[in-house]
Amino acid sequence: MSETVKVTENPKIYAAIAGVIADCGVVGKDKVNKQQGFKYRSVDDVFNALHPALAKNKVVIIPTVIERRCEEVGKTKNGTSILKVICKVKYDICAEDGSHVTSIIYGEGMDMGDKATNKAMAIAYKYLCFQVFCIPTEEMSDPDAESLEGELAGAQKKEEKKVSAKAEDKKSQPEPSAEPKENDKITPVMLTTIQKEQTRTGVTDKQILSMHDVKAKKIEDMTVLEYKKVMNKFQKTSDLKREAGLNE
Repeated sequence: MSETVKVTENPKIYAAIAGVIADCGVVGKDKVNKQQGFKYRSVDDVFNALHPALAKNKVVIIPTVIERRCEEVGKTKNGTSILKVICKVKYDICAEDGSHVTSIIYGEGMDMGDKATNKAMAIAYKYLCFQVFCIPTEEMSDPDAESLEGELAGAQKKEEKKVSAKAEDKKSQPEPSAEPKENDKITPVMLTTIQKEQTRTGVTDKQILSMHDVKAKKIEDMTVLEYKKVMNKFQKTSDLKREAGLNE
């Protein structure tokens, strides 16, 4: 939003702004955000690029905060409030003859201390300068290059891919084994359990296979039903007692 105010019959402000545009160069992204790793242009970069051009063309920028809104948007792990501030700032861009143009810019900033307002004003000033003085920024994004529908469709496709990937992952995982039936062979876990009990009691394979309830020729060929009967005997068997009654 901008408003032009005519002060003299031949205001110098327009020629002065054109002079600033001609004298100001590109402002590159030389700073790096340490937390998130992206590059950005600081307000100091804009000041440094504009200062010589403003001074040469005798242009002064005067800010006035028209409106300020502040809200708490969250807390840190330590309980410190995170504040979000939105400032509506009016900028009078003045020439040496008193003529000026006025531009109103919104700035938004967040901080865990008392700098949220400063950040909001710095952002407002930075983008005022970019737009009023047409400062080249190498790769400033163009809204026409983006499509909200496309972004939503892209987000939906990403979500669908995630769901599909989860489904495929679930398919690739083996189904949990069902409870073995009594006539099935014992599982590796059951075999290990028997071996542990043999170590505890000293009972041999021969003693186990000689039980009248065991028909298997080898321990690993025992059925689940035979396993249960053998384990029942083990429960009654003391440690390292070979005469445990397993030959009954």
